[in-house]
Amino acid sequence: MSDAQPHYREPGWFTRNVFNRAVRGLTSAGISLLGSRVLEVRGRKSGQPQRIPVNLLTLDGSDYLVSARGEGQWVRNVRAADGELDLLVGRRRQHWRAQELSDDDKVPILRAYLRRWKSEVGVFFEGVGPESSDEEIRAIAHKHPAFVLTERPEQ
Repeated sequence: MSDAQPHYREPGWFTRNVFNRAVRGLTSAGISLLGSRVLEVRGRKSGQPQRIPVNLLTLDGSDYLVSARGEGQWVRNVRAADGELDLLVGRRRQHWRAQELSDDDKVPILRAYLRRWKSEVGVFFEGVGPESSDEEIRAIAHKHPAFVLTERPEQ
């Protein structure tokens, strides 16, 4: 939550057309890959449900979503939907409310996220990894929106 210019790295053709579709398909079939979920959130322009695969991080009993690529569509949609989103694995649907974290609060979350998925997303973190100092992680935190999730009852 910084006043800095929004940062986003557009996915390449392979990620968009092969990798994301494969992960979304497996997760939709009930096979979670290293914590993968399908995030469903109301589109801020269309009002229609938008779906994208994400990695759900569980740390110290709390659940988090991190945008490795920066302020992409799902981040903007979650903000516009007042944090209301669903996470799906197969037929299982969980209702969540997401609250965006401050840059200082992101440091341990980004460290844990990189520890778990650096091989998949490390390229988006400008050489910062799980062994980097708090200062190095804090310096790039504004480029990676992160949200803590709390379950919300079905509507």
